[in-house]
Amino acid sequence: MSHIEIIRSGVLTTCQDAGRPGWAHLAVPPSGAADRPSWRLANQLAGNATGACALETTLTGCTVRAHRNVTVVVGGAPCAVTVDGRPESWGQPVKLAAGSVLDAGPAEVGVRSYLAFSGGLHPKASLGSHSTCLLSGLGPAPVEDGDMIPLGPSPAHPPLPTQWPAPWAGVSDELVMKLHLGPRLDWFASDAVNELAKGVWTVSEHSNRIGLRLEGPALRHRHPGKELPSEGIVAGSLQVPASGQPILFGADHPTTGGYPVIGVVGAVALAAAAQARPGTRIRFAPIPMPHWDEAL
Repeated sequence: MSHIEIIRSGVLTTCQDAGRPGWAHLAVPPSGAADRPSWRLANQLAGNATGACALETTLTGCTVRAHRNVTVVVGGAPCAVTVDGRPESWGQPVKLAAGSVLDAGPAEVGVRSYLAFSGGLHPKASLGSHSTCLLSGLGPAPVEDGDMIPLGPSPAHPPLPTQWPAPWAGVSDELVMKLHLGPRLDWFASDAVNELAKGVWTVSEHSNRIGLRLEGPALRHRHPGKELPSEGIVAGSLQVPASGQPILFGADHPTTGGYPVIGVVGAVALAAAAQARPGTRIRFAPIPMPHWDEAL
């Protein structure tokens, strides 16, 4: 039988691939792996196409049993890896025989580990993606103990053992993110950019794949009590509700919102944010929006 069995699901383990971009007009978030570089590298080391579906764990890891011979790579947040109780390598291809059990332990640093299986995972797809979306409910539900998840065909060219450790990104206690200001900078008090440049925020425990809630200096609105008509939101948007405490939106973000967005971070910052535990310090480096004549 070509599938894996979930023995220990962990606190929140989901199936994630490249997501389902292009459906925002139907209020469908893009979803997909939260830490794209780690997910992509795990698939490459497992011999898969980079867009293959893998398991994304949250803090506590998970345990799986193979029902066919398969190569597994555990990457992303570093953790202890064992096969049938024997230590194995994190971040490197591990051969898992049919019937064997692989355990990816709790994240030692960071938040999300990725388990990529040769052939990729093939749960039921929604709108062309196998990704679980917490906001819309599309895709397979978060995995539970006893779940059976189909595997795709084994790659024609199995992965080769690597001589050197793969270049996994590190995880820091403080993140500095380039923030491209706009589109609603004019909705904030005149000192907002200075506050962004000097302020330090910490990641709240009330954070998930939808977004990071940040605690720190309040960013004051220029028009208290007023609301914008709902407008489009992209991953990486730094939205500021009436409380002044920012929310950094992630992979499962809402597609529209009525609170102003003071700036947007790029893909590198989003990957780092996906590994930010509660209490992680975040600072911003504001980048002014160019004038139209400078951009042309």
